[in-house]
Amino acid sequence: MKKFLIYFFCLYAVGSLAQQPPGADIYLFDVRVKKGVVSMTNPKNISNKPGYDNQPFFHPDKPLLYYASANEEGRTDIVEYDYASGTSRKITETPEREYSPTVTPDKKFLSCIIQRDNGAQDLGKYPVDGGVPTIIIDNLTVGYHAWMDEDRLIAFILSQPFTLQLIELTTGKATVLAEHIGRSLHKIPNQAAMSFVQQMPDKSWTIKRLDTKTLAVTDIVSVSTEKEPIITWTPDGYLLRSDDQSIYYIKPDKKQDWKRAENATLSGNFSRMAMNKTGSKIAIVVSE
Repeated sequence: MKKFLIYFFCLYAVGSLAQQPPGADIYLFDVRVKKGVVSMTNPKNISNKPGYDNQPFFHPDKPLLYYASANEEGRTDIVEYDYASGTSRKITETPEREYSPTVTPDKKFLSCIIQRDNGAQDLGKYPVDGGVPTIIIDNLTVGYHAWMDEDRLIAFILSQPFTLQLIELTTGKATVLAEHIGRSLHKIPNQAAMSFVQQMPDKSWTIKRLDTKTLAVTDIVSVSTEKEPIITWTPDGYLLRSDDQSIYYIKPDKKQDWKRAENATLSGNFSRMAMNKTGSKIAIVVSE
């Protein structure tokens, strides 16, 4: 059962059309970091409907949040939420299923996973205002991805063991950088580096740093739990991770332990997280 759930979350197993993704809502919090204390207030349910709403991603310049939202049949489309006006609109409405919307480095497209009824699972990109997608990768099964620059991205590739691969779009070259990784892939603010999570032989997890110039991998901090940490970063370098109904934070460049953030208690477990570029908002996915 555990293996099945992992595959389901990673979009690997293509179920029947009637199969629904697990129900989840996206809450938007105000964030404040003051004197080394991270606090989250004013939670607002921005999806606010039954069913699957997940995988939030903030636009780097505009007050926009993108996420994957399922209809009654379980098919997901990309939704844009404007948190300045409080309005939403669909970017896609297709026969396929779109997951993990991500603003591309040129800010002209939303790259995403496109899952098809025949079992194919491509990485493609839609114009940010909607339109016909362009396929980026169709020879690997990408579960999650994050952009290094306009020509390179890192991807969670669905095969056992799950691997972190560097994809160079100009050449099509794919290089395995790590195995047994988790879902959280991020740029580290103010560094030429990316972060990812990797499970160790003792089943604990380590949050890792990937240098985008040398591709050297180093440890950032360990997490002494068998549960996969879901992480995000504040603009000033605080590392946040979720643990059911709590958020913990640490400043990796300081010698300190994880601290619990001050946040509102919601019914349901926390999972995915995303932080906006200014550090004023965080989106947290909460199970229904």
